[in-house]
Amino acid sequence: MIPVSDETSPVGRVLGTADATPLQFWTAVTPGSYLQLDDVVVTKRDLPDREPVTIAGVVTQVRARHEGAQFDSDVFAIADGTLPAMVQEAAEITTTRVDPELYVPPAPGAVVHRASGDARDAALHFDRMERRVPMGTGRDGVPVFLNADFLDGTRGAHVSISGISGVATKTSFATFLLYSVFRSGQLGADGTNARALIFNVKGEDLLFLDHPNTKLDDRTREAYALLGLPAAPFPDVRVYAPPRAGESSGAPDVASRLTGVDSFYWTLAEFCDLKLLPYVFADADDERQQYTMVVHSVTAHLNRYAVPAEGGISIDGKRISSYQDLVDHIVEQLTDDDTRSTWAGSAVNMGTVNAFARRMINSKRDLSRLIRGDLAQRRPHQIKTADSAQVTVVDLHNLPDRAQRFVVGVTLKTEFEEKEKSGTGRPLLFVVLDELNKYAPREGSSPIKEVLLDIAERGRSLGVILIGAQQTASEVERRIVTNSAIRVVGRLDPAEASRPEYGFLPPAMRQRALLARPGTMFVNQPDIPVPLCVEFPFPAWATRKSESGPPPAETLRSIVQGADPFAVVGGRPGADDDIPF
Repeated sequence: MIPVSDETSPVGRVLGTADATPLQFWTAVTPGSYLQLDDVVVTKRDLPDREPVTIAGVVTQVRARHEGAQFDSDVFAIADGTLPAMVQEAAEITTTRVDPELYVPPAPGAVVHRASGDARDAALHFDRMERRVPMGTGRDGVPVFLNADFLDGTRGAHVSISGISGVATKTSFATFLLYSVFRSGQLGADGTNARALIFNVKGEDLLFLDHPNTKLDDRTREAYALLGLPAAPFPDVRVYAPPRAGESSGAPDVASRLTGVDSFYWTLAEFCDLKLLPYVFADADDERQQYTMVVHSVTAHLNRYAVPAEGGISIDGKRISSYQDLVDHIVEQLTDDDTRSTWAGSAVNMGTVNAFARRMINSKRDLSRLIRGDLAQRRPHQIKTADSAQVTVVDLHNLPDRAQRFVVGVTLKTEFEEKEKSGTGRPLLFVVLDELNKYAPREGSSPIKEVLLDIAERGRSLGVILIGAQQTASEVERRIVTNSAIRVVGRLDPAEASRPEYGFLPPAMRQRALLARPGTMFVNQPDIPVPLCVEFPFPAWATRKSESGPPPAETLRSIVQGADPFAVVGGRPGADDDIPF
């Protein structure tokens, strides 16, 4: 039974002038009391020859009116005291739990109590959650929880976060949720061994997750303590960034963080061996073009005939040491009548070849610094979460759109294939990806979209959890959104809020989403029939260079700084004679 204390002062009584149903009813608010949106209330209904039924719910609308007034102008006479009238407030209650499950309406006039303590936990189903991950506080300042069963794949997986860019704080909530998962201990050993892969696409804000926030105050520390979390940065973070454009040193292209950052890139041999060419054509529009046949034919040819050679590759007897050289060689072979059929097949016409060639040539500027033949192969350069820290941040903000798509597609493909090979769903891998509507749009198809669909549909069984953020859920592939067990909404655009993708929000909550301030989110999870309004605390980790304090000593050393300093281009692991002294 949901505990209801008769000693608690009643906050109102069930209205008799409005229909009361088992799923929704109105309550008149007692004079001198109040109810606000998101308050949790509980009432009882006595039944003949049966135990009483306890009905709990959440306030989803509140109204106030003058009783006794007939005309709009009566408000002035009432205010002057010349017309008698009474101010009456009433609140709409949406039922969240009935115990026992006898779905009868509450009786008009029944006393309504504000739920607190165990009654509040029972009304919001928190008492049924074996593993409760704190995700913030409600409007009453009391912690609100997420059922870990719907986060780690036990009964569901994946999180979809929607809201206006720069206002909805989507990325901040995603990182706080990760922090809560890792530090709350609710996932047990799964939380300790879990990994997170975060793609940073805007500025360098996510490069300081392991730095304490110097703007943290006592009030924020108390907010973390209330949730049972330490107010501290992420303890184990590794940052990857692309090499600087036009430099042969391979130094990471970051401006604000100068320590603990590693460069990521792919060698020409890896590009051919891993069949990465399709991810050069990662736009959704590309897959609808006929030249995709050429893409797959050239990919197969490179995989079959490219041979590693001193840091670069050798193909058709020609030594290739850069991505520009590779593109030029491919275009040359495709435009030669003698070799075209060998590379692209005999059924491809010249117009299709030219379309492919134009896009390959355009990719040289964007991808040359990511696909290299001039950097050490033994130097650690691949993004592998299994060999990395608990949180891996991949910085993409300095890359053009085509290069961002390439990195996201190849990295997700590699990680998902590694999970498939392992054959187990543990340890968990959380993937945080912003701008999901760009990588998995509703229309069209692309290699990246196929990988994301695979994660959404099969990732739960393999322990890959997608935390996707987007400005407009209406523009994201439906199967990805519908496979997300947890849906989160921040500040919304008015046109977007009217879309059917937000049908889980009550009408009043849709209106509130147009006004939501940063740090306020509306969270829908399968356990609770009504979305909950959640306020999460200010980040305890730095979100920009100006906020960052000194990082822990163990985070200052990157994997490159711990690697073999004598690694050379074309070096073979274990060889003793690679150094030309």
